[in-house]
Amino acid sequence: MTTINDVAEAAGVSPATVSRVLNGGRVTPERAERVRRAAAELGFAPNRVARSLRMRRSSLVGLIIPDIENPFFTALARGVEDAAQRTSFSVVLCNTDGDLDKERRYLDIAIAERMAGVIVAAASRGRTDVSALQSRGIPVVAVDRRPRGAGVDAVLVDNEEGGAAATAHLLARGYRRIACITGPRGASTAEERLAGHRRALREFLDDGAGAPAGEVNPLRDYTRHADFKAEGGHRAMVDLLALPQPPDAVFAANNLMAVGALQAVREAGLHPPRIGVVSFGEVPWAPLVRPGLTTVQVPSYELGWTAAGLLLDRIAGQERPLRTVVLRSSLQVGQTTAGPM
Repeated sequence: MTTINDVAEAAGVSPATVSRVLNGGRVTPERAERVRRAAAELGFAPNRVARSLRMRRSSLVGLIIPDIENPFFTALARGVEDAAQRTSFSVVLCNTDGDLDKERRYLDIAIAERMAGVIVAAASRGRTDVSALQSRGIPVVAVDRRPRGAGVDAVLVDNEEGGAAATAHLLARGYRRIACITGPRGASTAEERLAGHRRALREFLDDGAGAPAGEVNPLRDYTRHADFKAEGGHRAMVDLLALPQPPDAVFAANNLMAVGALQAVREAGLHPPRIGVVSFGEVPWAPLVRPGLTTVQVPSYELGWTAAGLLLDRIAGQERPLRTVVLRSSLQVGQTTAGPM
């Protein structure tokens, strides 16, 4: 009995390519013709019942994100949905709250529902595991954060460059005791933004323009890890303002923590730009606030749109090397960094 492997060998292609040709997937016309010719010559007739069982996938795409309340992920989800709606796929939104157990349950649901593919913003770079999906042939694309060791397409932001730009801007405006409120340890976005912040400080200190003798070391004393939420940013800023030499500026490594930090600054009877404030990521109502907030703007919608495009290509059977797309951020200067007074 002729098998799909026999057809693949005769056509000089992989069995996966034969399967795509027989199921209407994307391959080059030349390969498709070779497969059809080999199948005809060998008298290969696929088992339609078995194939239908193998191919029974839903028209659902899973989007797994850590915080739907964060406007960054809201815009990202819109980008995914808009891209998917141009095809026959619908998006199922799964909010993990950064909880690994919830994330695992959603990954299990994606398998049980035979989802066509999954886009995931990992709850943990080191502990998020998408291998169960991959072993079942479910395409996966990482967005914003890449699980460590996972061989998947990814769409990311230049987090380190954004963090460096934020801190370099504060230094250029005359701030010297610059704090960084970053996210949880182990979160790649938090680590990368903190690395950029520290790089800018080191470059400044190496240029001989460092803090006067006796002042605290900003690389050691002014870093706080929080939870990427407003409450965490507030607690971190309260702690920083209680130091004997409090910071004169803060780089908050996401938008919600910037909101919490601003609240703590105002509760202390202080106001930007006396204390400089930069947010990584837009705050939707920021244009209504005075002074205007300086932000590292992130193309969140484009992240979602691009991730969906990569996933849909994989679902269609496109063969290509793994891709990592890195989108640039940009600094939008407002009045919260006008300079210390």
